[in-house]
Amino acid sequence: MFWRLTFRFSFAALAVVILCGLAVGQYVDNPDVRGRLISWLLLAAVAGVLLVAVLSAGVTQRMAPALRDLTAAADRIAAGESGKRVFPDGVGVVGALGRSFNLMSEQLTTRIAALEEDRQQLRAILSGMVEGVVALDADQRILFANDRAAELLEFPTRSPVGRRLWEVVRRRALLDVVQHALKSPEPCREELRASDGSSRSLTLHVARLPGSPPRGAVMVLHDTSELRRLERLRQEFVANVSHELKTPLTGIKLCTETLLAGAVEDPEHRIRFLEQIAAQGERLHMLILDLLSLARVESGEEHFEFEAVSVPSVVHACLERHRAKAEAHRQTLDLVSEPEPAPIVWADQEAVGQILDNLLDNALKYTPEGGHIRVGWGEENGHGWFQVADDGIGIPDADLPRIFERFYRVDKARSRQMGGTGLGLAIVKHLTQAMKGNVHAASVVGHGATFTVRLPCAAA
Repeated sequence: MFWRLTFRFSFAALAVVILCGLAVGQYVDNPDVRGRLISWLLLAAVAGVLLVAVLSAGVTQRMAPALRDLTAAADRIAAGESGKRVFPDGVGVVGALGRSFNLMSEQLTTRIAALEEDRQQLRAILSGMVEGVVALDADQRILFANDRAAELLEFPTRSPVGRRLWEVVRRRALLDVVQHALKSPEPCREELRASDGSSRSLTLHVARLPGSPPRGAVMVLHDTSELRRLERLRQEFVANVSHELKTPLTGIKLCTETLLAGAVEDPEHRIRFLEQIAAQGERLHMLILDLLSLARVESGEEHFEFEAVSVPSVVHACLERHRAKAEAHRQTLDLVSEPEPAPIVWADQEAVGQILDNLLDNALKYTPEGGHIRVGWGEENGHGWFQVADDGIGIPDADLPRIFERFYRVDKARSRQMGGTGLGLAIVKHLTQAMKGNVHAASVVGHGATFTVRLPCAAA
C-alpha cells in the first residue's frame, strides 16, 4: 500500500515539475537557455522523485512489520481467537494504533468472556429445569433444546439443533400450536394427550419472540401426567367414599323407615332390623376410623413410638386374636418353622400389629372354608420380615399393581358382601413405608396370595 502511495506521489510531483518547466519555457526566447532550463527541471524532478522514493521506502520498511502484525492479529480475532496483542515500536502513529488495538482486544476479550459465562449459566439453568425448553427461529428451526425437552418430545436424534421442528416431532397438535403462536402476539397454551393410548399428558406454553417480523418462539413443556393421575385418584376417591358411605346409610335408612312404618311393634322382625342397623352402623364406624388412620399416616401426623419389636411376639398375639374367627370358618392358622435368632425390628409395635391384623383379616376373608393360612418370619440383609400366605382365590396379575390403592377391589360385589372397607391394604402399605419398610404381594389365581412385609432390623 505504501509503495503504491509513494509511486503515485512521485509521478504526480514529476508531472507537476514538467508542466511547470513547459509553462516557464514559453516565456524564454533563447532556445539554448530554454533547453538547459528544461533539462535542469527534469533533473530536479527526477532527483526529487528518487528522494521521495528513498524516504518512502525507509518509512515503509519501518512500518511494514508492525502493520503486518496488526493485520495478522485482526485476522485471528476475526477467526474467533481472543486476547491477541501486537508489540509496535516507536511512539508515532503506528505505535498509537498498536496500543489502541491492544486495548480493543482486551476489552473485546473481557466482553466475550462475560457473554460466554452468562451463556453457560443460562444453559446450565435451562438444562437443569424439570420443564422442557425449546427455542425456535422464525422458520421453526431448533436453536436450543434441553435434555428434558428431548425426553418429553422423544426426539429421534441426540442433536436436534439446526433441524426443523416438524422433522423431529410427529405430533400434529403441537405443531399447530407453534404455528399459531408464531402468528399471534399472545402466548398460546394447550394440553396435549398422548396419541398412543398411554396416560402421559403435556401442557405446552408457546410465546413468540419480539420483533417484526417475529424472530421465533420459545416452547415450555410441563409433564402433567402425575398431576392428572392424582386428579383421577382424587375423583375416584370421592366417588368411592360416597359409595361406601351410601351403602350402609341406605341400609340404616330402610330399616329405620320399616320400623317406623309399624315393624317396631312386631317382636319377630324388630330384632332383625335393629341388628342390621347396628351392623351397618359398625361398618360406618370402621370405615371412618380407617379413613382417619390413613389420613394421619399419609400426612405424617401419625405418631410412632419406635422401639425394638420382636416379630414372633407380635405374630403370636395376632394369631390368638384371629384364631376364633378362623375356627368358626373351619380354617387353619399355621405357624411355619421359626428360625433362630428371631428377627427384632425397629418399628412401632402397635403399627406392626395393625399391619398383621389387616393381612390376616384379608386372608381369612378370601380363603374358603377348610383352607389354610400360614404365617412365618425371618431375617435377611439387615431387614426382618414376616409373611402371610393363604390358599384362597388368589389375585389376577392385572390387579396386583393396584391392590394397595384405596378402595380398590378385585371382586367388588364379594368384597362388599364380606363387609370390608377397601382400605386395609392401603393402610398396610402406608404404615410400612412410614416405618422405612416395604410390602410385596405375589399370587397365583386359584392357589392363593402371599404378602411379605420387610422392616429394618433394630441395632444390636
